[in-house]
Amino acid sequence: MDTMVRDNRTENAVNGNRNEQQPQERFVAPMATVLENGDGYTLQVEMPGVNKEGLEMWVENNELTIIGRRSLPTVQGSLVHREMRRDNFRRAFELDPSIDAAKISAKIEHGVLTLALPKAEQVKPRKITVS
Repeated sequence: MDTMVRDNRTENAVNGNRNEQQPQERFVAPMATVLENGDGYTLQVEMPGVNKEGLEMWVENNELTIIGRRSLPTVQGSLVHREMRRDNFRRAFELDPSIDAAKISAKIEHGVLTLALPKAEQVKPRKITVS
């Protein structure tokens, strides 16, 4: 499954029109783990500080793109020091043709996004019974 994971694109912003005067959004690449099981693959992506509402995911041209926007906690009083990164997450994965993109499912718990990437039925091994 070497073709499933591919490096991030070098974009640092997600703005359709680059001439807008909005500040560009900064992204870092989150750490990811790919596991293979009999029916497909499991992709785990570390996204601390991201909740369900902060996630965007889509598949286009056999590429899975994941964007996670953090929601930093509000501060009561004067902030003296903060080491939490303000950067959001972005990662793109090239999907192996054996993956059924229409059946991908996802959940996020404790800062870890877990995606189930099932294999298409035609590529799953099947037993042939002899009559």
